Amino acid sequence: MEPTIYVVATPIGNMKDITLRAIDTLLSADLIVCEDTRVTKKLLQEYEIDKPTISYHLHSKLSKIDEIIAVLKEGKNIALVSDAGTPCISDPGSFLINKAREELGDELKVVPIPGPSALTTALSASGFTDSSFLFLGFLPHKKGRETLFKEIAASERPVVFYESPHRFMKSLESLQEFLQPGRKIGVARELTKMFEEIKIGTVPEIIDYYTQNADKVRGEFVVMVGSANI
Repeated sequence: MEPTIYVVATPIGNMKDITLRAIDTLLSADLIVCEDTRVTKKLLQEYEIDKPTISYHLHSKLSKIDEIIAVLKEGKNIALVSDAGTPCISDPGSFLINKAREELGDELKVVPIPGPSALTTALSASGFTDSSFLFLGFLPHKKGRETLFKEIAASERPVVFYESPHRFMKSLESLQEFLQPGRKIGVARELTKMFEEIKIGTVPEIIDYYTQNADKVRGEFVVMVGSANI
């Protein structure tokens, strides 16, 4: 049997945002590799999927990767999921896939099972792009941040990045420092959930909103910087 890694996109909030193919894949997997097993088990319970799970995340030891690859070497298949959205996008799943390819070579098959992504979900409602854009994932915590914000300001394409609640306001302040006045940005949070919110405006307008609504600075943010001509 051909060892296979299925890269399975899962809901980013609303449990109904899962494809029939994703459900079938999870039902047929020999092992489900999760970012956090507690989070994934809620999804599995929702769709009555009873399969073994194993955690794999940014801080997993190499021995955990070896354990997962050993399953593949037995000719079995695994489903790789993240806590939300599409795995391997700003996610350590890419490292696992590369290590598996090193070990198994052409014997390994990698199959994407497409679905939800916070990146495309936010962009689709922003009105910022009808063609190309630049995605930066999570910005570095310290080293190179100022240089990156200068590059964002100089970009002729819309720029998208993810940000944590702890650095969100600082990122807005950096955007205010480097962007031309009047340039629009968008901020998306709680996507597909009950309190979904997408705000579009100038940086001062967005800063003012979240200063007055500090209780909403929680969860992960998708920050979108419109091109200069928007």
